[in-house]
Amino acid sequence: MDTQTIAAAGLPALGWALHGGLLWRRLATARRDPLTGLHTRAGWTTRAEHLMAKHPNALVVLVDLDDFKAINDTHGHAAGDTVLTETAARLTAWCGRQGIAARLGGDEFAAIVTDPARTAGLAELRAALDEPVTHRGHVLSVSASVGHYHRDQLPVPVLTDALSAADASMYAVKGHGRRNTR
Repeated sequence: MDTQTIAAAGLPALGWALHGGLLWRRLATARRDPLTGLHTRAGWTTRAEHLMAKHPNALVVLVDLDDFKAINDTHGHAAGDTVLTETAARLTAWCGRQGIAARLGGDEFAAIVTDPARTAGLAELRAALDEPVTHRGHVLSVSASVGHYHRDQLPVPVLTDALSAADASMYAVKGHGRRNTR
């Protein structure tokens, strides 16, 4: 074979390889929230389902920032973005190596930890999430409602049921006022 024939045969293969690489990067990017770097709902759900099936002590946590709209309305969207990125960092730090966190959308976050005893605990998570955030010299008050549910409390250990139970827990907290965990 001459060089031209080899080049002619190799160019389409090279094009498909580059195209496949670009698609792979786009898929990976779609599974990460561009603002916080956390998993998106789709990326997190796949991993969380695997962890739920594998770890009987798993704990699912839902976090919703309280009065987040007021931060955006009063201080601007850049301040809101700062609060979201700080919340993501605090939730990730709390999970440590025992779990993964996600931004489900807006001001709602989720996490799953495989061994809750190896975390700082839910009270510490709530305290961390309620710490003020500084943005451009302004101290912003932040609070979050935290709901959770243990895998071993479910009749059938599936993620959708754990999320529903954690959601109900979180809204029960919201019904009892801010800065609570249940």
